[in-house]
Amino acid sequence: MNLIEYPDVEMMMMDLANKIAGELEAHLLTNDSVSFAVPGGTTPGPIFDVLCGAKHIDWSRVNVLLTDERWVPESSDRSNTRLLRERLLVDAAAVANYVPLYGATPAPEESIVTIEAKISDLLPISVLLLGMGTDMHTASIFPGADNLDSALHGNSLLVPMRAPGAPEARVTLSARVLKRAMSRHIVIIGKEKREALERAKSLSSEEAPIAAVLVGSTVHWAEN
Repeated sequence: MNLIEYPDVEMMMMDLANKIAGELEAHLLTNDSVSFAVPGGTTPGPIFDVLCGAKHIDWSRVNVLLTDERWVPESSDRSNTRLLRERLLVDAAAVANYVPLYGATPAPEESIVTIEAKISDLLPISVLLLGMGTDMHTASIFPGADNLDSALHGNSLLVPMRAPGAPEARVTLSARVLKRAMSRHIVIIGKEKREALERAKSLSSEEAPIAAVLVGSTVHWAEN
């Protein structure tokens, strides 16, 4: 794990966006298309704001997908897709190919096979951006979740997930997929998350799912 500390969040977001843009460009030099997997939530929003205006990236050759999604329609304010359409898939990045992880079925189990078929050709992920919660979860791989063992150690690409405290079912890319990403960044903000990161180093992936992807990752941190 490589840890980069920044003096403030604004500088971190700008620097990380520029790093990701450079990596996408580098992958496009030797590939017809690339894949870019990103988290939902509010943290990556400023990164998206910078990236979407990067006109030097050939976004028409970039496949964008989420690392995880809540099993709600895009019209819901809980939808991670909604955030992407508002913050990333605009401006120059509006021409990117977006591959959603949500299917219009009552439960994710009914759509998993169809969605996996759509994402299998995008793997391995070229550039991956992850976040981490104070409970040390990443993507939607939560401690205590119903399919935790499958998400951490199974061979599936995508895993349905239900966890204590999560109000709806979710789907998440498995640790197998996350670990095989060609470039992996983890962005965290605040003292509490930094302390959680330090604890995760000495815990099992069952206790701290983020531990499953720390090796080979670059962690970007700013206190505020």
